Amino acid sequence: MADPTHDTALRVDSLGVSFQGVTALQGVSFSVPAGGVSAVIGPNGAGKTTLFNCISGVARHLGTVELEGRDLSRLHADRRAALGIARTFQTPLLIPELSALDNVLLGAHGRMKGGLLSSILRPPPVTRAERAMRARASELLKRLGLHHSQDHRVDSLPHGDRRRVEVARALIAEPRLLLLDEPAAGLGADEASELLADIEEFAAHTGMTCVLVEHDVGLVMRVSRHVVVLDAGRLLVAGPPAEVAADERVIAAYLGDDWSEVEV
Repeated sequence: MADPTHDTALRVDSLGVSFQGVTALQGVSFSVPAGGVSAVIGPNGAGKTTLFNCISGVARHLGTVELEGRDLSRLHADRRAALGIARTFQTPLLIPELSALDNVLLGAHGRMKGGLLSSILRPPPVTRAERAMRARASELLKRLGLHHSQDHRVDSLPHGDRRRVEVARALIAEPRLLLLDEPAAGLGADEASELLADIEEFAAHTGMTCVLVEHDVGLVMRVSRHVVVLDAGRLLVAGPPAEVAADERVIAAYLGDDWSEVEV
């Protein structure tokens, strides 16, 4: 759960990263308010996924990353996860041979004592903690519309359902900061709205902060309290959705002239 004493959940300062001499992010600085849903948008190649990789510790970077005032910049991905950062990826990273339920349980490894895989592969769960965590995983899948698929192998599920499984796996860790990389990809418009509504509700209930990357800008503007815009690895603008949508730089670089016809 997010720390209610902090108004800012995430702060990055002078964030930079290069790959084989190519600069992917340069001097990116912004803050994200605590609680609710915020978003990162921008053209393809703007550096959105690279930004998530830096925040979560997957990619080494220059500059600083702070979670609720704590500098995480020198910490590896596993320590950042232990301190409350969870994420999903553009392509769901799941174990195809395991059920949806067991894939979700993998996200609880930091909260279960003993061997996680042995507890997953040893039915039925024998400890109270294992039974409680399994019930928690089942409840998350139910909230995301996958209750009837929880015992199915994930490689038998449609792409959109696999994406929901990955979201549930991130949520079971009860993160303070949840990074969702294109969570609505592969979903229809109604399904995407329902998923984001579920995430909004979860954030409101727990105090969690969620930051998402999403190409459906109309959806982003409806659900986000704060929007960050990247372009060519640099920060273009950050602020409330209405201000971002009206910014001429954002319209020119990403939204296009037709954006004025969309209601924010």
